[in-house]
Amino acid sequence: MNGVLRDAVWTALGTVRDPELDEPITELEFVSSCTVSPDGVASVLLRLPTFFCAANFSWLMVADAYDAVSAVPGVARADIELEGHFVAEEINEGVAARSGFAAAFSGEARAELDELRRTFNRKAALAGQDIVARPLVDSGTTPGQLAELRLGQVAPSAELTRMRERRADGGLPRGDDAPLLLHEDGSPVTAEQVPLHLRRARLTRVSIEGNSGTCRDLLAKRYAATS
Repeated sequence: MNGVLRDAVWTALGTVRDPELDEPITELEFVSSCTVSPDGVASVLLRLPTFFCAANFSWLMVADAYDAVSAVPGVARADIELEGHFVAEEINEGVAARSGFAAAFSGEARAELDELRRTFNRKAALAGQDIVARPLVDSGTTPGQLAELRLGQVAPSAELTRMRERRADGGLPRGDDAPLLLHEDGSPVTAEQVPLHLRRARLTRVSIEGNSGTCRDLLAKRYAATS
């Protein structure tokens, strides 16, 4: 039974993303251990590429992991711990107490991280536009046609679904009648703006992917002796 529950906990952890890299922490190998006791206590140990990874990003991952694991049916308690980080103690205690980021870092943080999360979801949605629109550009779709294209007119794909999800998380239109191309503030892209907008979308995607590669390399080097 615990094996089944452990698998369910691992699946839940797969829904938790690094906010900057937009990838699951399980695929990034940020989960160093995951066990479930006979009485349903899920113990998860997290690690990050460097000792000085941003405290706000780190908080979001630990807090999201806590929420995801706690919601798994059969889990009596979630013990989520971040190791090897300069403010691991503050994050671990704050998340366990459900105190919120601002309270955990009283005197340093002035607000919760909702706006930060929204910003990165919008960046991920922008990067997704490059992935979804690029094949259309390559097939000859004009800037004017792209500006008029709606999500419901785009062939279904995993990339399109992912972009819709990031738009939803970022508070942007994601229905079938929403434009394919949107600025980060949610305004539609005009035909004249399409070429520059797609360049920005591609640069955003390349930046996210480059940061992901760097983090993977740093993590592998940091934990090479224990892998």
